[in-house]
Amino acid sequence: MKGGLLVDDEFIHEEERSLTVRKTSLFFAGDGFTVYDCKGSLVFRVDSYGGPNTRDTDEVVLMDAHGRCLLTLRRKRPSLRRRWEGYLGERSDGQKPIFGVRRSSIIGRNSVTVEVYGDYQCSEYLIEGSFGARSCTVVEAETRLKVAEIRRKMDASTNVMLGKDVFSLNVKPGFDGAFAMGLVLVLDQIYGDDLLEVGEEQVHPSAEDL
Repeated sequence: MKGGLLVDDEFIHEEERSLTVRKTSLFFAGDGFTVYDCKGSLVFRVDSYGGPNTRDTDEVVLMDAHGRCLLTLRRKRPSLRRRWEGYLGERSDGQKPIFGVRRSSIIGRNSVTVEVYGDYQCSEYLIEGSFGARSCTVVEAETRLKVAEIRRKMDASTNVMLGKDVFSLNVKPGFDGAFAMGLVLVLDQIYGDDLLEVGEEQVHPSAEDL
């Protein structure tokens, strides 16, 4: 089984891809996302799932541009939001997860471990850095090979750093972009309360920034 393939080979490319991720609301952790490629075409979307009086926030669904369910992410209970599991497509009763994500329980360690189940070339990844600061890296645990990065995004016309509701997801060659975006959704659920800092200026992107 190819190491980079986990969800859909449509999102695996021979060259590095930079995706623009935009959070569609800032009021609650997990209020939906739209994801665009460098040409401004929609690649992924996540409908709003946060806030009061909405459906169960313990489950998040990643869809492609046409609304096809690629990945279901579900919080493992009881876990105090530290442990999540990923299911291929739309989750059904009795279905087994294809990967699990857990936040480090060691005080002072800001890292997340991703365990891939089944016959895959790489069975474990680490996510290091700060998702709240939009600065973290996904690496293979054994080889330390970098497979994806989350970074702040700069407005190309003004050279001003965009707000944290808009950021870049850089996916390395051969790695599944849908899997990478699924990890972003889990990080948003775990660290979503750290999204905004008091007094931080929010600059929203123009069309050419997508």
